[in-house]
Amino acid sequence: FPADSAYASLMLSLATFGAGFLTRPLGALIIGSYSDRVGRKPAMLFCFALIGVSMLLMAAIPSYETIGLAAPLLALLIRMAQGFSLGGELGSNTAYLLEPAPLHQRGLMVSWQQASQLIAVMAASAVGVILSALMPPDMLEAHGWRVAFLIGAVTLPFGLWMRARLPETLHLAEPPEAALVPDDASRAILAKRATPILILALVILGCGSITNYLQIYMLAYAQATLGMTAASAFQATMVAATIGILATLWGGRLSDRFGRRPVNLIGTLALLLSIYPTFYAIIETRSTAMLIIGLALFVSLTNLTGGVFYAAFAELLPRSIRGSAFGAIYAVSIAIFGGSTQLLVTWLIHVTGSPYAPAWLVLGTVSVWLLALLAIPETAPGRLGRTRAVHGSGF
Repeated sequence: FPADSAYASLMLSLATFGAGFLTRPLGALIIGSYSDRVGRKPAMLFCFALIGVSMLLMAAIPSYETIGLAAPLLALLIRMAQGFSLGGELGSNTAYLLEPAPLHQRGLMVSWQQASQLIAVMAASAVGVILSALMPPDMLEAHGWRVAFLIGAVTLPFGLWMRARLPETLHLAEPPEAALVPDDASRAILAKRATPILILALVILGCGSITNYLQIYMLAYAQATLGMTAASAFQATMVAATIGILATLWGGRLSDRFGRRPVNLIGTLALLLSIYPTFYAIIETRSTAMLIIGLALFVSLTNLTGGVFYAAFAELLPRSIRGSAFGAIYAVSIAIFGGSTQLLVTWLIHVTGSPYAPAWLVLGTVSVWLLALLAIPETAPGRLGRTRAVHGSGF
């Protein structure tokens, strides 16, 4: 991007990052429908191949100084291809994790979806820590990000090999006690029962997207707003992602034992109560140690419930629309809220001049998130009162 203005360059970078979210709903509908009709495995293979090729192409884009406006335009197109891929990815592989899992381990198994994303964040942060230690800032900005993309692309052959060896799950028999809506239900019944949960899921996943992408924004926030070093920001993100992985899996395990609903509600309430104290401590001290502690708390409480809601949402959907409906709602929510979050926060800080702007945004977001969760029934198979909760709420 042109570097005449640091603010303009940052906003252009974030806008290109956000553009990838615009094509996610399209990918969710096309690839998700394919996974519901043909199979989870071929859909996941296609998604991984597309994202891998996109990473290689991103690393190869010439600089703005070399090809001018074509450079950011190429980055934009590649980001949109990545978004199309990721739109079809989430619904397909969440369904894949749920369908063969033992009923008493569904929460834990589906939580690996969220945990795997945090593993990727942890690995990417580790690459950032190493590159920022080995390269001076000018070289890091000029070439370091290309190295990071190339390292990510190394996973392409391994991922394709691994997914090609997976068995198909689409045609596995659904246990009767786990089917909240019959798979052969008419379209009218599906529309009546699915519409309320789809609306609630859109709100909940939208709020989760704002919160999650605000955490990713902490890399830029720590440097641009708080004046901290890139190394400090990468270290905090890496540690937070590591702890978040454990919190995600622990939340899934707790939901299998005590139910999805109590884990979702208690975890989200704890997150709400921790937001302002966490930001206050980070902003007032501006120390690496407090950034690490605060971000670790923020990420762990957010992800304690992340995988749990994935499981609850997938359990509320019949197999015939699980991949496409899950993927489409997630993609739409993240396209609207996730793609705009970093731009919105950067703009809020710029116009208010207050480093607390992100805290007020996430406080409002998590409050709405908690209210929406109150309307979600219990879905964990085997939990007492599950059937009464589901039918009594109209789902």
